[in-house]
Amino acid sequence: MRIGELARRAGTTTRALRFYESQGLLTARRSTNGYREYDDADFRLVNEILTLQAVGLSLDDTRPFVDCLRAGHEAGDSCADSIEVYQRKLAEVDACLDRLNSVRAGLLTKLAAAVARQPEPCRVVDRNTGEPNAIEES
Repeated sequence: MRIGELARRAGTTTRALRFYESQGLLTARRSTNGYREYDDADFRLVNEILTLQAVGLSLDDTRPFVDCLRAGHEAGDSCADSIEVYQRKLAEVDACLDRLNSVRAGLLTKLAAAVARQPEPCRVVDRNTGEPNAIEES
């Protein structure tokens, strides 16, 4: 199949496929007229890349999975290097969640303290009249 058909089948763009090729993730064979030619194995590679990116892996993170498929394995995560990428990415996500939970806890503490002070509407002085105005709360 040509690049346009592969892009349509995989739900991506020809530009993305050319980029994958430039990054060494996809290899196109050339027909006699110079057109890129792909097969079902290439379709599997592209699907693997897109699926992995959809769950948060970077394009570079997909390399071990692509290599695993190219080595003839049924699944891209059948190889130890792929498992290591999953583990590393999960550790990154866990660290991010820890940071977010810390921020959330800090915000909850600040909110509870502010509410406990029973806040009143803020008054702002009108620059033109010098009179105080209440800020409308929404």
